[in-house]
Amino acid sequence: MPSRATTIPVLLSLLTAGQAMGSDLAFDLEAHRGGRALLPENTLPAFAHSLTMGVDTLELDVGVTADGQVIVSHERGLNPDLARRPDGAYVAPPGTPFVKLRLDEVRTYDVGRIRPDSAYSRQFPDQHALPGTRIPTLPELFALVRKSGNTQVRFNIETKIDPNHPDETLDPQAFVAKLLGVIETEGFSDRVMIQSFDWRTLLLVQQQAPKIPTVYLTLQRGSAPTVALDKATNWTAGFSPADHGGSLPRTIKAAGGAIWSPYFGDVTAALVTEAHALGLRVVVWTVNKREDMARMIEIGVDGIISDRPDLLRQVAGEKGIALPAGTPVMP
Repeated sequence: MPSRATTIPVLLSLLTAGQAMGSDLAFDLEAHRGGRALLPENTLPAFAHSLTMGVDTLELDVGVTADGQVIVSHERGLNPDLARRPDGAYVAPPGTPFVKLRLDEVRTYDVGRIRPDSAYSRQFPDQHALPGTRIPTLPELFALVRKSGNTQVRFNIETKIDPNHPDETLDPQAFVAKLLGVIETEGFSDRVMIQSFDWRTLLLVQQQAPKIPTVYLTLQRGSAPTVALDKATNWTAGFSPADHGGSLPRTIKAAGGAIWSPYFGDVTAALVTEAHALGLRVVVWTVNKREDMARMIEIGVDGIISDRPDLLRQVAGEKGIALPAGTPVMP
């Protein structure tokens, strides 16, 4: 496959600012959790900021409350590093799962300021705190995008479900049914992708909403990898790379995926080429340093998920990639 450098002239002739991810050639600039290095993660102010700045895709995570409401949160429950009670105290670990809380109970928690003494606060020391910010619902995010007038931005929605902790969420069938129900009711079926480390939910999406692209998240390193090249894991819904020549791209293609979304440290130029030969797009997570962004673009990835969409816009622009137009909006 040609390098990204040789395809830039072709891209520039085809892309326009703000073009959605629908084109096979469009680079996908994604704001991770709305751009959490800048504003409180997965909140309406963060998403509004990214819409105003201009991104191709809002990346987010969802869970389901005890009363069946689809909410936007990376954790399966209240995050002790983010959630404060009305008295101002942060919740004690591990945090109550949302499946055990009604939406009106979830609304009582403030997620606008990172716990000051936490590792999270040291990771994002420049995040602008917004005390009083609440966990939004997915329909509220869709309403914000309508308010912005942005008809191009897409949504990369992660199902926060863990096969190792089945008591902390709905089962995969019920979870997917709730999520797809909201997406259909709100009229955003043609602008969403659904991603997950738990491939069971992706198989259900493919069965029930085959026009919605599925994004297969993978992590191969660290203390809690989700995939292994020699066997199936609890995360891979019975699919084993060992049955596909030890190849993750071939495994994801066999599972029915449209997009492979690996941790960027697991990716090589050869793997990107292999995925492209199979018809898969490659969107890497989570890339926050300038040099890593540049390297990922140079090896030909189709998109980058970043906590720093502002920096990603700079790097992508320097690489000759057309940037999405901003649509100013207040939450």
